Amino acid sequence: MSKRAKVLRAVEYVVLSILSIVSIFPFIWMIIAATNPSVEVTKGTLIPGTYFFENLKTLLASDLDYLGAFKNSIVIAVVTTAVAMVVSSAAGYAFQIYKSRARDRIFNIILLSMMVPFAALMVPLFRLFSKFKNIPVLNLIALDSPGAVIIIAVATAFLIFFFRQNTKTFPKELVEAARIDGLGEFGIFTRVYMPTMKSTYAAAIVVTFMTSWNNYLWPLIALQSADKRTLPLVISAMGSSYTPDYGMMMTAVVIATIPTALIFFLMQKQFVAGMTGSVKG
Repeated sequence: MSKRAKVLRAVEYVVLSILSIVSIFPFIWMIIAATNPSVEVTKGTLIPGTYFFENLKTLLASDLDYLGAFKNSIVIAVVTTAVAMVVSSAAGYAFQIYKSRARDRIFNIILLSMMVPFAALMVPLFRLFSKFKNIPVLNLIALDSPGAVIIIAVATAFLIFFFRQNTKTFPKELVEAARIDGLGEFGIFTRVYMPTMKSTYAAAIVVTFMTSWNNYLWPLIALQSADKRTLPLVISAMGSSYTPDYGMMMTAVVIATIPTALIFFLMQKQFVAGMTGSVKG
């Protein structure tokens, strides 16, 4: 290796090291803040303390029902992710495998919906879901119910586009071979397509779970009862008090970060493979 190449490699490592420190510093500070009382957090201390369990006791003893909000977030995120994987992947699969004259037009309309900001949809969605309360079956997705938050996230334009793009790498010969063997369309989708596209599902699971877990705006509007609130709403309420307890807030944020961090680190290899569009059997 030449001297110039060594210098460039050294500069590359230095730049990447700086960027890594800048990226990870907020997480380090968050953990340190969770171990200190509120006064030390406001001072900007960077030394770990011994106040974590006191902050945890204060958090659990507060009237914000943090554990209840944690359970609500888990239920909503898990159900949203599970249903979205089935609905969105089926839509993406169908758009790519089955040909029709209207297919591309419908798909383009779905893509155009990504250009509409959610702020423009809040009022129509609120008025629509408010009418479901007294209607049988539909009351399951009425306002102030977990279904109202789940239903709008199970078939997003991004997920449908993501699955369709990855389905382009799916071997069409497998579909033809399965049909020759007498397997029905539902069987082809569940027994051939889904196992083959494991990496794509893994990437979609990570993205969907994180999006649902961190969702704030629509739950703020749809979930009006205190016992139905999710973690982002409870953490936001902590910061809106007259004298916020920053140590308790950071403890709440650290705990809220654990599920998404676990899912990402456990599925990071499949996530990378799925985002690059590879198919593994």
